[in-house]
Amino acid sequence: MANDFWILLAMVIYFAAMLSVGFVYSKRSNSSSTEYFAGGRGVGPWLTALSAEASDMSGWLLMGLPGLAYFTGAADSMWTAIGLALGTYLNWKLVARRLRRYSVVAGDAITIPDFFAKRFHDEKGVISTIAAVIILVFFSVYVGSCFVTVGKLFATLFGFDYHIMMIIGAVVVFVYTVVGGYLSVVMTDFIQGMLMFFALAVVFIGTVASAGGIDNTVEFLRSIPGYLSGTQVAAPKLDPATGQQLVEAGKVVFGAPSDYGIITIISMLAWGLGYFGMPQVLVRFLSIRSVEEVRKSQIIATSWCVISLGCAVCIGLVGRAMMPTELLTSTDAETIFIVLAQTLLPSFMCGVVVSGIFAASMSSSSSYLIIGASAMGENIFRGLLHKKATDRQVMIVARVTLVVMFLFGIVVAFDQNSSIFQVVSYAWAGLGASFGPLMLCSLYWRRANKAGAVAGMLSGTATVLIWHNLVKPLGGVFAIYELLPAFIISLLFIVVVSLLTAQPNERMLYEFDHYMDDPLPGTLPSGTVLVDEPMEAMEAEVRSGK
Repeated sequence: MANDFWILLAMVIYFAAMLSVGFVYSKRSNSSSTEYFAGGRGVGPWLTALSAEASDMSGWLLMGLPGLAYFTGAADSMWTAIGLALGTYLNWKLVARRLRRYSVVAGDAITIPDFFAKRFHDEKGVISTIAAVIILVFFSVYVGSCFVTVGKLFATLFGFDYHIMMIIGAVVVFVYTVVGGYLSVVMTDFIQGMLMFFALAVVFIGTVASAGGIDNTVEFLRSIPGYLSGTQVAAPKLDPATGQQLVEAGKVVFGAPSDYGIITIISMLAWGLGYFGMPQVLVRFLSIRSVEEVRKSQIIATSWCVISLGCAVCIGLVGRAMMPTELLTSTDAETIFIVLAQTLLPSFMCGVVVSGIFAASMSSSSSYLIIGASAMGENIFRGLLHKKATDRQVMIVARVTLVVMFLFGIVVAFDQNSSIFQVVSYAWAGLGASFGPLMLCSLYWRRANKAGAVAGMLSGTATVLIWHNLVKPLGGVFAIYELLPAFIISLLFIVVVSLLTAQPNERMLYEFDHYMDDPLPGTLPSGTVLVDEPMEAMEAEVRSGK
């Protein structure tokens, strides 16, 4: 009981700190919709990098990924981690700088749907409305996966009722998000990114030391068929009646490993494609203080990602050597990080470390909520329904949207047997395929047009839904992760439909041809003066309304 007190105390202190951040930033964030949704484009490189990664990884990093490694071995988790690390690097390399500049040239866009609409001069709001609906649907599912993490954490640590604790954690996230806006989310994400990194490092080092050293650990894991192979997946033998892994003579039972062919490897690497369409990461590129700071953020973010993913995979693998018979279902395996923290660390330190799981869930769910709210407030309400809406009206609509997403997330999370990894993979595919190809075409292909953008988003979303529910169950080559075929089909639709329809207008082509120039050229073909100063001067012009 005393141990539980110290763990709970550490977590309560953490909760209080996060709520305080929301209230501290509430005054500034409420000054305008640009401040509320994009932090006034004044976020520095460290905040940008760590908030992007913390909001990206969610509780999946500390529970889903280690659990996958624990239950089936290295292959699935390793190839997924490699794909995510590559995707992180390429997203910062190919998208960040260009999107930061183009978002200003394209009418000072402050959300991703807003950017797409202004990039393709969509005055009727068709693109932004479709994008906003896609975000609301998949982010509501995403929020649910974060609430599942919170519920599992408290249920595992204290034996509390899953549903009650899931709701309490969800309320904390909701309060600091609705009060503080984007800046509170960025600040808490920065703190939580550091805490997640610390938690992974501490548990990884403690697990390796307690398992008897690297040599003994590797020897034990090699005794499990296919467990450490990069081309095979270990196959836990399950009891048909209970669904639990069989234990005989004190040892867990594994069957013959299944082959892990090139198609499966490609499928796991395809996770990296999702980054090009992740609004919670892309919006960080919009809000960074200056284009020149993107390079520094890229180094910080990529380093954080590689080290954190590596630690998460290793925690799951070494955890199997240390506790081979404790967690006998894939759902229970997702609590290996918590169980190890309880076993290895003093109570207060355990509370600090497992707060890293809250950090992951809170940072992600708050980002999903604020982006969903911005999609509804800026892109549907002001962009489509009430074009002359004031900032105050937009923020009221946004906060109502937060309430709706919060309640929907709780409904999704009510099934405590939900797999965090599976829920996240579905939403990741939906967002990645809907927006990823369009983002790349928006930044790199001048011939892309409004019709192609609409076709790309709709085909990407539809392919994910159809492939996941109807095609993937067929097995074989069709068992590939739905993000890959959906990404390809979306890209094809953008290209084909754009080529079959009218080319972009003169102003759109001019913006595309010169958005990377510095200083920007001064006159559009129509004779309208754009600006003849460096990027910073142009931002000042846009901000002042000149």
